[in-house]
Amino acid sequence: MERLLELEVITAERRVLHERAESIILPAANGYLGILPGHAPMIAGLTVGVLQFGPYGNEKRRMAISGGFAEVAHDRVTVLADTAELAEEIDLERALRARARAEERLRSRRPDIDYHRAEMALRRALNRIKAAQG
Repeated sequence: MERLLELEVITAERRVLHERAESIILPAANGYLGILPGHAPMIAGLTVGVLQFGPYGNEKRRMAISGGFAEVAHDRVTVLADTAELAEEIDLERALRARARAEERLRSRRPDIDYHRAEMALRRALNRIKAAQG
């Protein structure tokens, strides 16, 4: 019988996903982390990035996340994310507009702009675009 991982992704607002997958790729704080059945138990901090899940070695479904934590134990991966959106839920036009707004803020050089906040908004918009477009 084929072993699968159980993946659950939760935000403060909702349970985004609960399904089985052969492999999972997480945007961990120190780089992307691949998880297969039988992986050692661990907890990892997550960053802005694209979580991928699905068949091993083939095209995977994608989800944009922006930080949080992942716990791996007993072929179960639980992701507690700050935000999470499945690729098919992402409004690409809205993400493109958010990217343009963030880029404009960063170019403006106005003293009242919070540049760290604008950089994070740009990272999140780029991540959503990447997840939506593949």
